[in-house]
This record gives sequence, structure tokens and C-alpha cells, in this order.
Amino acid sequence: MSGLTNPKVRGARGLGRFEFSKAPSSRSSRLIQKVNRKPHFTTATTMDEEHIEKPSKRKRNAAKAKPKEQRQHSATKEAVADIEDLFSDKEIHKIRASLLDWYDHNQRDLPWRRITQTKEIPVKEEEGEGEGERRAYGVWVSEVMLQQTRVQTVIDYYNRWMLKWPTLHHLAQASLEEVNEMWAGLGYYRRARFLLEGARMIVAGGDGFPKIVSSLLKVPGIGDYTAGAIASIAFKEVVPVVDGNVIRVLARLKAISANPKDKVTVKKFWQLQLCPWFLSLTIQYIVVRKLAAQLVDPHRPGDFNQSLMELGATLCTPLNPSCSSCPVSGECRALAISKLDKLVLITDYPAKSIKLKQRHEFSAVCVVEISGRHDLIEGDQSNSVFLLVKRPDEGLLAGLWEFPSVMLGKEAALTRRRKEMNCFLKKSFRLDPQRTCSILLREDVGEFIHIFSHIRLKVYVELLIVHLKDDMSDLFSMRDGENTTWKCVDREALSSLGLTSGVRKVYTMVQKFKQNRLSTASAAARKRTNSKKSGLS
Repeated sequence: MSGLTNPKVRGARGLGRFEFSKAPSSRSSRLIQKVNRKPHFTTATTMDEEHIEKPSKRKRNAAKAKPKEQRQHSATKEAVADIEDLFSDKEIHKIRASLLDWYDHNQRDLPWRRITQTKEIPVKEEEGEGEGERRAYGVWVSEVMLQQTRVQTVIDYYNRWMLKWPTLHHLAQASLEEVNEMWAGLGYYRRARFLLEGARMIVAGGDGFPKIVSSLLKVPGIGDYTAGAIASIAFKEVVPVVDGNVIRVLARLKAISANPKDKVTVKKFWQLQLCPWFLSLTIQYIVVRKLAAQLVDPHRPGDFNQSLMELGATLCTPLNPSCSSCPVSGECRALAISKLDKLVLITDYPAKSIKLKQRHEFSAVCVVEISGRHDLIEGDQSNSVFLLVKRPDEGLLAGLWEFPSVMLGKEAALTRRRKEMNCFLKKSFRLDPQRTCSILLREDVGEFIHIFSHIRLKVYVELLIVHLKDDMSDLFSMRDGENTTWKCVDREALSSLGLTSGVRKVYTMVQKFKQNRLSTASAAARKRTNSKKSGLS
């Protein structure tokens, strides 16, 4: 919410770190001031430097002489004066009525918005889950799944999840491996672990599902947004919910050009009461309380919060807003400004976030197939198993299964990759071609780029088929890598495991490589057969 003041105004010290979308022209400033005859607060696009009353030198020196606390208090008081009545009573009632009426007639039919009980696994009375708690559980699961994931993708995952674990008590009895398998493909697996830990904590507490924000925030993985969603939608607590969609809608309603993904901006859209008590009373929280709290409908807080999110998701979109269909276009300051100045676009609000540069990393992955045969028969996997390794319990993709892999630090040739992998396999599993196994096939399969939110990972894939000289259990029980958790699974089990998209990509590459190799071998065999027949004739 960088547009609270001009960047050159002195006094409002807490606002100096905010971004501005673009400097307005003098013509734009005059037009914007015409729209905002009596602005509720000043934005970067509604203020021209020439209209700023500069204090005298004596006043500036006096301000410098004041203690820091007094200067901050003075700046806060000045900011409060500028942002009084962010929404007038008339605007509040109009926005509430318009959004709720639009939502009632246009909301999408999404499974988490229906309060139903799974017929296949009925809720037991002793579990003590009423309608509100069942809805709270459904809202919780859906909101966690929807983080960084599209609605259409989430629907199928949500339905499968609720069919398997229809209540909090069912989820609390699940294992982490089961949860990860169900979550496979959604990414950000830490979310799934927090869901499980939170369910276990709530059930163990014995007090039922927390019903207010302050209690919900004590549950692992539940932050301001999720707590507000559960409390308002399931239990009708009058609190706001602020996600990217809501920030975009509010930023356009008030023509605020702040970066929507900046942590400070997000905090500004939250009430002061949602923050820990020890946080200082700063300008951003005063703005938050005035902007977000005024709008929440006291009779239908959950529906109103969902209407704001729905508006941002369906009409007030980042790139192609449908202003002609918007129920609150009449109250939209950004739209009014854009009509007066064609150089100003609705999509200028809020400012576009700056994408962080991704970190480049490199990994070598070896698909180790352990064959029960002494020789290699193309296409025969009936007596083979695959070695899987469990990742550490902390960090990226924590606790998930993958093929043996090593980080390389930089681009690496095949020779170095194999050297690093050989060291890992020998240390962790005593797989040594000279002593414990014989290599039936070792081929470089290829490479691909796997994108995480902050990492660009280049993955080198290799296939290694070995035959063990000793019994598998004897060999692996003597391994040196005691901290490495592993298991061997056959092809059928591997196909049904909840593997990450990156691991599945590796396995798919290996399977295609085998098929191509088999096709090539078959073609060569047919060619030899035809040559022999030709020679006989």
C-alpha cells in the first residue's frame, strides 16, 4: 500500500520502503484530484509535489530535535488524519449489499461450499462434530489446497481427500506417508504435513475445532488468512480474510498502487487485533483496520469474505478485469481514474510485483533397478525392484520418497556425475560393482529442468540395473548410511505410490528409454532374421 503518501513527504517515516507503480503526470494529478475531491487518504497518483506544503527550516530543525518516539507518534497522528473514514457509511452499505447480492446469484458451485456428510463413511456421534466443525474442517482443507494451486486442479484432490478422511478424527488417524500419497502432485508438501499435525493436535486437545481466530492461530500451519477464513465462514466471526484476490479488489476500489505480494502490504489489510499484542501501533495497522474491518458484513461475514475473493478470482482479475460486469464498479476509484485519463489502466493497480531471480541448482538422479536375474532380458521386469530413498524430515520435499540422488553444485559431465553417485551408493547401500553387485546395464537417459517457486533445478537422469551377489537383506543391513531410510518396491507398487511430479518425470523418462531400447533391439533382431532368410534363399 505504498501510495499512502508522496515518497518525498517528510514525517511519515514508516512509509519510505513502499513502492510506487509510476510517477503521475501533472495532468493525471489534476484529473485524479477531480475524482477525489475529498480523498479519504492520499495515494501516490493523487498527489503532486507542488501541492506539498514544505515546512520552514526552523520547523524542520525542531522536528529533528524531537525524540524518535515523539516523531513517530506525530507521524502516526498525521497519517490518521489523512485516512479517516476510508469508506463512508454510504459506501460500506452499498458495497456490502452489492457484493452479497452478486455472490448469491453468481457464486461458483464448489464442493467445499456444500455442507454434506459422506455417506460411505458416516460421522459417529461420539466424534462430536457438528455442522460448524465439519464445515470448518472442509474450509481448512480447501484453503490449504488452494494456496499456490488453481481451483480446477484442487476440486478432484479435495473430493478424494474428503472421501478418504471425511472428518478431522479420520485425518488424525492417518500416517504421514498416506497423506503425502494423497497430496502427490499438488506440490508444497509441507502444507500436507501441517494439516496432519494440526488435526492430531486438535483431536488430542479434546476441545473440538477452534472457533475464533486467536485460537486457530495456535494450530500448526494456520496463519492469518486461513484463520480468518475458517472463523468467518464456519463460525461467523466478524473478521476479514485477505488473500491476493482481496488485496487486488481493495487496491482498485481505493486506487492503491502497492505491491500485493509485499509482506508489509499484506499486513496492512489486516485488523490490528489479528496481530500479536506486542507489535507496535504503526501506520500500516491503522490503515488495515480502517480499510478491511469497515467492510466485513456483521451478519454474513463468511459470505462477504467469499464474495470479495470470488470477485477477485472471476471478474477483478490481474490482467483482464470485467469492469462492465462488476457489482461495485460504481465505487471503484481506479475505474473512475482510468475513464478520465486513458494513460492510466485498471491493471496499474496494484503495482506488479518484482519476480525474484530463481536459484540454479543441479542434481544427478540414478534409477537403481535390482534384478533377480544374472543376465539382462529386454522388457522383463517381473523379477525386479526399484530402490527408493526417503528425503530428510526437514527442508524441501521433506519426508518424501525419491530415487537415489546427489546434488552437484554446478554443471557436471557424465564422468563426474557417476563418480558422485558411485560414492553415494557405496556409502549408503554398499552397492559396489567390484564386490557386492554386477552391473547388467548402465545408461545415461537424459536431462530435464524442474521448476520450483524459487529454484530452477537441472536434473540428470541415469538408469542402473544391477544383480546382487548376496541376499538383499544381508547387503542392506550392513550399509554404512544408517541415517538413510530406504525401501524397495516393484513396478506395480511404484506406479501407485504418491510420488512428486519430479520423481514421476524421472520414472517416465526411464520407461520411455526402455521402450525405445526394446524397439531398437526388436528391429535389429528382425533385421538379422531377414538377412539369414535371404542368405538361405
